[in-house]
Amino acid sequence: MAKVEIDVGSGFCFGVVTAINKAEEELTNGGTLYCLGDIVHNSREVERLKSMGLITINHEEFNHLHNAKVLLRAHGEPPETYAIARQNNIEIIDATCPVVLRLQKKIKQEDVQEEEGDKQIVIYGKNGHAEVLGLVGQTIGKAIVIEKLEEAKKLDFSKSIRLYSQTTKSLDEFQDIVEYIKEHISPEVTFEYYDTICRQVANRIPNIRKFAASHDLVFFVSGKKSSNGKMLFSECKKINSNSHLIDSAEEIDNSLLIGANSIGICGATSTPKWLMEEISETIKSRI
Repeated sequence: MAKVEIDVGSGFCFGVVTAINKAEEELTNGGTLYCLGDIVHNSREVERLKSMGLITINHEEFNHLHNAKVLLRAHGEPPETYAIARQNNIEIIDATCPVVLRLQKKIKQEDVQEEEGDKQIVIYGKNGHAEVLGLVGQTIGKAIVIEKLEEAKKLDFSKSIRLYSQTTKSLDEFQDIVEYIKEHISPEVTFEYYDTICRQVANRIPNIRKFAASHDLVFFVSGKKSSNGKMLFSECKKINSNSHLIDSAEEIDNSLLIGANSIGICGATSTPKWLMEEISETIKSRI
């Protein structure tokens, strides 16, 4: 019988754990609690909290909400969200990850600092991602977002650059961008970069590579909207081509289980442990 192992290093990061604990605490106390956006990029966990009473709303709905209690998830929000909350008498339960909060403050301070000549504040991150929207909001929309090295090549190298990163991005790619800017920026201007990648996330990469290499079949469990999930799954795939992205037990292809001696289950920082355990039990019942 095949060995089935869950990666002990996978599962929620501390920022997500805090947000979910705050939601559960509020819901247990009764009353109505709204969450601005999916609390975590995992549909199964969102459904679980919905069954407890959590109501997920978008920004348009938030703008028209009054006299309510709203949880802000770990990704963080731009300053205008807090302004609307004050205006509409909304009580904020702030679960913004402390790593993201520190990054927001750094970018805001950078934006207000006077400097001779134009300065570009650049954020390496996913355009439209909740965390990135919160970061860009600290600069009143002036920050430039780049998703990959190719986009960094289009920056104006005759102007000073201040480079930051979304907390869940790849450290290797960030360093490639840093090296490219160093090589191409004008000596007349300045370049400063800040490695703002969360180490709890970055440190998962070597661990997940090792885990993927130790099994002949890997199921990576993640919501399809998770940026961190896409990044970590690509690391799995590089090491073990027999790695498969699933978000529930229903997506397991039984034909993959045939002949597998060692099956690994791992996931993103947005993947609950209970879901990986559920998938492990399903696999064991099928082999």
